[in-house]
Amino acid sequence: MQVKRRKRWKLVTWLIRGFVCRRFRLTAEPCTLPGPFLVVANHVTNWDPLMLAMSFPDTPIRFVASEHIFRHGFVSKILEWLAAPIPRRKAASGADTVKSILRALKEGESVGLFAEGDASWDGLTHPVFPATGKLARMAGVPLVTYRLEGGYLSLPRWSSRRRLGRVHGGAVGIYQPEELKKMKGGEITALIDRDIYEDAFERQKTEHVRFCADKRAEGIERGFFLCPKCGRLGGVHGVGNYVNCDCGLRLFYTEEGFFEPPEPVATLAEWERVQQKALENTCAEAGGTLFTDDGLTLHEIGSGHRETKLGRGTLTQQPDALELAGRRFALSDIDSMAMVKSNILLFTVGDSYYEIRASQPCCLRKYLIVWQTYKSNQGG
Repeated sequence: MQVKRRKRWKLVTWLIRGFVCRRFRLTAEPCTLPGPFLVVANHVTNWDPLMLAMSFPDTPIRFVASEHIFRHGFVSKILEWLAAPIPRRKAASGADTVKSILRALKEGESVGLFAEGDASWDGLTHPVFPATGKLARMAGVPLVTYRLEGGYLSLPRWSSRRRLGRVHGGAVGIYQPEELKKMKGGEITALIDRDIYEDAFERQKTEHVRFCADKRAEGIERGFFLCPKCGRLGGVHGVGNYVNCDCGLRLFYTEEGFFEPPEPVATLAEWERVQQKALENTCAEAGGTLFTDDGLTLHEIGSGHRETKLGRGTLTQQPDALELAGRRFALSDIDSMAMVKSNILLFTVGDSYYEIRASQPCCLRKYLIVWQTYKSNQGG
């Protein structure tokens, strides 16, 4: 099976190399390390696995992928045949995923992991799962840390519009298992965080790469929902290359990824800090409904990736609960929550796994941030 997979991998990477590299002006440093190994990378776009694969044309990598990609019928079967991804239920315990990773490595297969768990919204790499270092230590294979640079500004998570600029990918460090055995799990996690960290805006202050596209600001409200000037929820809209709000805010989003004028915020990273803090304050002071969105569907995901539609309606955020389709989920009962793309919210309640899906543009991030704030305040 591994011989067939290797041949298949080499053929596919050869066929798509020109397309991927042209599409993103990607330069990928080759890595000739023989497998098996564990490669951990930062995560900024849905294209990251393909970009990373360009550095490993001779070594098949089984990527850990969100469970939702296994629910697309024939397309999912093609993906499984090509790359045999390891499923990971977002917003759920990763114990089964860890077992699958260790099993694959033991069988001589290399594994790719985007251990932040979520693609960046603000252009900054966020800490990986705390247990990542322990996993790397247990694996007994080389650890490769890998960093993608320029990916966020090429295709921001909140946008469906690609910008033509420059992306670079390459291994940062290769650590042998003997070296990892001498380190504690937390030390390895810190090493990974250091190696894969990327700040898109700090890099731009020195490199000044232009990421060219029309209508660069459109869709920004999917991720940035609170006006950095007036503090109102839901008033921000991206129109063409401008960010506008009813309060009079008007920011030009440049090809280098900065705002002009640079007040009240100069970058999306600054804006993220402002809206996170403001929403935390709102949660602390709220006494009634925080916000709502119409036209969302609720599904329960069962074994075998089966979906059961539970209803459709208005999603309502209360200070202590989510309500949709006649069901109420206390925030205290929600064990974990995460997002896929910009329109799917996933969460677990005990052994049950739910998905909220938006069929029209709206910002689901604010619901995730409210839950995170609630759990943080509860010490969860």
